[in-house]
Amino acid sequence: MATASLRIDLDAILGNWRALDALSGPGTETGAVVKADSYGLGAARVARHLARAGVRKFFVAATEEGAAVRQALGEGPEIFVFSGHMAGDTEMIGDLGLTPMLNSLDQVTRHFESLPGAPFGVQLDTGMNRLGMEEAEWEAVAPLILSAGPRLIMSHLACADEPAHPMNARQLDNFRYMTDGLGVPRSLSATGGILLGPDYHFDVTRPGIGLYGGLPFEAARPVVRLTLPVVQIRDVAPGETVGYSNTFEAEDETRIATVAAGYADGLMRTLSGRATLWHGDVPCPVVGRVSMDLITVDVTHLPDSPRELDILGPQQGVDDLADVAGTIGYEILTSLGARYQRHYVTGAA
Repeated sequence: MATASLRIDLDAILGNWRALDALSGPGTETGAVVKADSYGLGAARVARHLARAGVRKFFVAATEEGAAVRQALGEGPEIFVFSGHMAGDTEMIGDLGLTPMLNSLDQVTRHFESLPGAPFGVQLDTGMNRLGMEEAEWEAVAPLILSAGPRLIMSHLACADEPAHPMNARQLDNFRYMTDGLGVPRSLSATGGILLGPDYHFDVTRPGIGLYGGLPFEAARPVVRLTLPVVQIRDVAPGETVGYSNTFEAEDETRIATVAAGYADGLMRTLSGRATLWHGDVPCPVVGRVSMDLITVDVTHLPDSPRELDILGPQQGVDDLADVAGTIGYEILTSLGARYQRHYVTGAA
């Protein structure tokens, strides 16, 4: 088989959720962010596994994502939509019982006029300048919105992965100023905010990347293992080159393994000549260019010809690979390609 294998440990995701739930503390409900198809790992499978363990609040980016999660979960769990109530989403939101996080006066008007009495939440901008109502907007419509009974009021931290950044305290103060005393459940923290401590937790936390084994949750259990099959092995003589643009030239007799994956599978070209694959505990350097479907790897030092090599696993997590690629673990996860054969693993969590 010339298709790479992506192993996804559902119980590691659940274990990470339980750890973040414990950090969130008593009196705070811990939800789960399953947007972008659970960061590329399969929202239906992930959400079902978490829901069976008692998670009742899920967060997605768009209404279409919410529809897929509702199909997977059925009635019961709340599904909050970060992008709010967009034009054209009314029927889907109403029929599927989704909870849009209203971001603007336009969205408030659209929701109240088209779905009166339907559940909703509110997103406030406390300084990130991305989504949500600013203070003046909020003050203008707060009485109307509060009389309709929002399910949740939330904001989002811009610098939570930098604990000492002054923006965190500034946004916390702004959030408190805009929401204290309203009697509505509040949410400010994703994974990074949970790690900032109890002052940031409020009523609901929304872990995302930490569930899937990524920073800033350093104690996270690893979730993914990506194994690439070896398609061919060849011996390359000194002076011969490998791959596009002749970027690697062998200085000695070199054994090259060509593995089935490339930038079409989310393994970006910036890994060319820099990344490492693994045969068990033995590192094997990538040589030459990462191409659309193939990567070439130096396996001269291995005693036997490998049948497969790992690019993600115990020796190299998503953030390790991200450092090599010059990006972040979020991008590595969400770029994992559709061609991978996904295998879900469960056991004792």
